[in-house]
Amino acid sequence: MPSITRAFMLKQTQLLCNQGYAVMVSGVTHTPLWAAEHLVPATLDRAAGLERAGTFHTDPRWAGGSTLGDYAHSGYSRGHMAPSADQADNAAQMETFALSNIVPQTAVLNEGIWARIERTVRDMTYQDGEIYVVTGPAFHGHPIPTIGESHVFVPSSTWKALYEPRRQRAGVYVCKNRRAHVQCDVVTVATLTRNTGIDPFPALPAQVKARFWRLPSPHKNRAVATTRPTAPAMD
Repeated sequence: MPSITRAFMLKQTQLLCNQGYAVMVSGVTHTPLWAAEHLVPATLDRAAGLERAGTFHTDPRWAGGSTLGDYAHSGYSRGHMAPSADQADNAAQMETFALSNIVPQTAVLNEGIWARIERTVRDMTYQDGEIYVVTGPAFHGHPIPTIGESHVFVPSSTWKALYEPRRQRAGVYVCKNRRAHVQCDVVTVATLTRNTGIDPFPALPAQVKARFWRLPSPHKNRAVATTRPTAPAMD
């Protein structure tokens, strides 16, 4: 399970387990801090046969969560951390529409390169046999912008960490949460932890976390992603 390395971030956290993913939520940010999945081809085969169906809803297990009203007229999309398209049945798919799995994302990020990253990860799962995925927001800057009466924190970026066990590879996509000129980078797990206070794969050896994995590009018509392992898009 991912670990939080900064003590102050543990305040008002709660672990919620679902059919296809687990999520750690925060009553401070009113968002998830991370969502963890284990993807295998058999699950994705079942998911591919489903139509995307779901309605955004509050999570009754989480008293400190966001509300539908927080997102109304906010100018932000409701961005999934664990994608609905990864889920093997309709019930699991519906769980991903709980606001405990949602952060404010710009439409250009949510509907553009972020969606392509999600598809890329599914393609990688078929190629490699299994992928462990942890997805979350990063909050930088002062003051941190918020939306709604719940003061839901708006991420400065969102990230998706991957671990491929067969060849012991790990890496992270990081995308700035901008309304234009969205920039995505690839960084090491060690860099992500240093910048966010979240270790997505605490059981991995330090050398695996520090090793750079040149992840496939989610950009259109590009063979390799723009990579800046020491300068992530987290600001």
